[in-house]
Amino acid sequence: MHLEGGCYCGAVRYKAEGDPMMQAQCHCRECQYISGGAPNTFIAMPVAGFSYTKGQPKQFTRKDLERAVTREFCAECGTHLVTKVPGLPAAILKVGTLDEPEQFHPQMAIYTCDKQEFHAIPAGMATFEKLPGH
Repeated sequence: MHLEGGCYCGAVRYKAEGDPMMQAQCHCRECQYISGGAPNTFIAMPVAGFSYTKGQPKQFTRKDLERAVTREFCAECGTHLVTKVPGLPAAILKVGTLDEPEQFHPQMAIYTCDKQEFHAIPAGMATFEKLPGH
Protein backbone atom coordinates (compact mmCIF):
# COMPACT_ATOMS: atom_id res chain seq x y z
CA MET A 1 0.00 0.00 0.00
CA HIS A 2 1.18 3.52 -0.80
CA LEU A 3 -0.24 6.37 1.28
CA GLU A 4 0.39 10.10 1.18
CA GLY A 5 -0.97 12.80 3.40
CA GLY A 6 -0.33 15.87 5.44
CA CYS A 7 -1.67 18.51 7.75
CA TYR A 8 -4.56 20.92 7.22
CA CYS A 9 -2.37 23.91 6.28
CA GLY A 10 0.04 21.93 4.05
CA ALA A 11 3.21 22.74 6.03
CA VAL A 12 3.92 19.06 6.80
CA ARG A 13 3.58 16.16 4.34
CA TYR A 14 4.40 12.46 4.56
CA LYS A 15 4.41 9.23 2.61
CA ALA A 16 4.08 5.67 3.84
CA GLU A 17 4.63 2.42 1.98
CA GLY A 18 4.25 -1.21 2.95
CA ASP A 19 1.66 -3.61 4.25
CA PRO A 20 -0.63 -2.08 6.87
CA MET A 21 -0.11 -3.64 10.29
CA MET A 22 -3.57 -2.62 11.54
CA GLN A 23 -6.50 -0.49 10.41
CA ALA A 24 -8.78 0.35 13.28
CA GLN A 25 -10.85 2.65 15.41
CA CYS A 26 -9.36 3.34 18.85
CA HIS A 27 -11.80 4.32 21.58
CA CYS A 28 -9.24 4.82 24.38
CA ARG A 29 -9.59 7.90 26.53
CA GLU A 30 -6.24 9.29 25.33
CA CYS A 31 -7.36 9.15 21.69
CA GLN A 32 -10.62 10.88 22.64
CA TYR A 33 -8.57 13.83 23.92
CA ILE A 34 -6.60 14.02 20.66
CA SER A 35 -9.62 13.60 18.37
CA GLY A 36 -11.85 16.05 20.18
CA GLY A 37 -14.10 13.30 21.55
CA ALA A 38 -14.51 10.81 18.73
CA PRO A 39 -12.73 7.50 18.34
CA ASN A 40 -9.38 7.85 16.59
CA THR A 41 -9.27 6.16 13.18
CA PHE A 42 -5.83 5.06 12.06
CA ILE A 43 -3.67 2.90 9.83
CA ALA A 44 -0.50 1.51 11.39
CA MET A 45 2.21 1.36 8.73
CA PRO A 46 5.77 -0.04 8.96
CA VAL A 47 8.09 2.68 10.25
CA ALA A 48 10.73 1.65 7.68
CA GLY A 49 8.42 2.81 4.85
CA PHE A 50 7.43 6.08 6.49
CA SER A 51 9.02 9.49 5.92
CA TYR A 52 8.18 13.16 6.01
CA THR A 53 8.44 14.72 2.55
CA LYS A 54 7.82 18.35 3.50
CA GLY A 55 8.44 20.10 6.79
CA GLN A 56 8.96 18.46 10.16
CA PRO A 57 6.36 17.94 12.88
CA LYS A 58 6.54 19.05 16.46
CA GLN A 59 6.52 16.17 18.95
CA PHE A 60 4.84 15.69 22.30
CA THR A 61 5.48 12.88 24.79
CA ARG A 62 3.99 12.89 28.29
CA LYS A 63 6.78 12.75 30.85
CA ASP A 64 4.60 11.37 33.65
CA LEU A 65 3.80 8.05 31.95
CA GLU A 66 6.13 5.07 31.91
CA ARG A 67 5.42 3.99 28.31
CA ALA A 68 4.10 7.21 26.82
CA VAL A 69 3.50 7.47 23.10
CA THR A 70 4.98 10.28 21.02
CA ARG A 71 2.44 12.32 19.09
CA GLU A 72 3.62 14.24 16.03
CA PHE A 73 1.68 17.25 14.84
CA CYS A 74 1.96 20.38 12.71
CA ALA A 75 3.26 23.31 14.74
CA GLU A 76 1.37 25.73 12.45
CA CYS A 77 -2.17 24.33 12.32
CA GLY A 78 -2.06 21.72 15.09
CA THR A 79 -3.10 18.74 12.96
CA HIS A 80 -2.19 15.46 14.69
CA LEU A 81 -0.47 13.39 12.00
CA VAL A 82 1.26 10.38 13.52
CA THR A 83 1.62 8.50 16.80
CA LYS A 84 4.66 6.40 17.63
CA VAL A 85 4.50 3.75 20.36
CA PRO A 86 7.69 2.73 22.21
CA GLY A 87 8.88 -0.65 20.94
CA LEU A 88 6.40 -0.79 18.05
CA PRO A 89 8.04 -0.41 14.62
CA ALA A 90 5.04 1.47 13.23
CA ALA A 91 3.95 4.94 12.22
CA ILE A 92 0.32 5.20 13.27
CA LEU A 93 -1.22 7.50 10.65
CA LYS A 94 -4.39 9.45 11.35
CA VAL A 95 -6.95 8.71 8.63
CA GLY A 96 -8.11 12.33 8.46
CA THR A 97 -4.64 13.35 7.24
CA LEU A 98 -4.62 10.98 4.24
CA ASP A 99 -4.93 12.48 0.77
CA GLU A 100 -7.22 9.55 -0.04
CA PRO A 101 -9.01 8.58 3.19
CA GLU A 102 -11.08 6.06 1.24
CA GLN A 103 -7.99 3.81 1.39
CA PHE A 104 -8.92 3.17 5.04
CA HIS A 105 -10.76 -0.11 5.65
CA PRO A 106 -11.19 -0.60 9.40
CA GLN A 107 -10.79 -4.16 10.64
CA MET A 108 -11.59 -3.65 14.31
CA ALA A 109 -12.44 -1.34 17.18
CA ILE A 110 -9.95 -1.39 20.06
CA TYR A 111 -10.04 -0.12 23.64
CA THR A 112 -13.82 -0.32 23.65
CA CYS A 113 -13.59 -0.34 27.46
CA ASP A 114 -13.44 3.48 27.12
CA LYS A 115 -16.07 3.76 24.35
CA GLN A 116 -18.59 6.56 24.80
CA GLU A 117 -22.30 6.03 24.19
CA PHE A 118 -22.18 8.35 21.15
CA HIS A 119 -19.33 6.42 19.42
CA ALA A 120 -20.49 4.29 16.50
CA ILE A 121 -18.94 0.94 15.61
CA PRO A 122 -20.01 -0.55 12.27
CA ALA A 123 -22.18 -3.67 12.57
CA GLY A 124 -20.16 -6.86 12.40
CA MET A 125 -16.79 -5.22 13.15
CA ALA A 126 -14.55 -7.10 15.58
CA THR A 127 -14.28 -5.33 18.94
CA PHE A 128 -11.72 -5.62 21.73
CA GLU A 129 -11.86 -4.26 25.28
CA LYS A 130 -8.11 -3.51 24.97
CA LEU A 131 -5.79 -4.81 22.22
CA PRO A 132 -6.37 -8.12 20.42
CA GLY A 133 -4.73 -10.89 22.45
CA HIS A 134 -4.54 -8.85 25.67
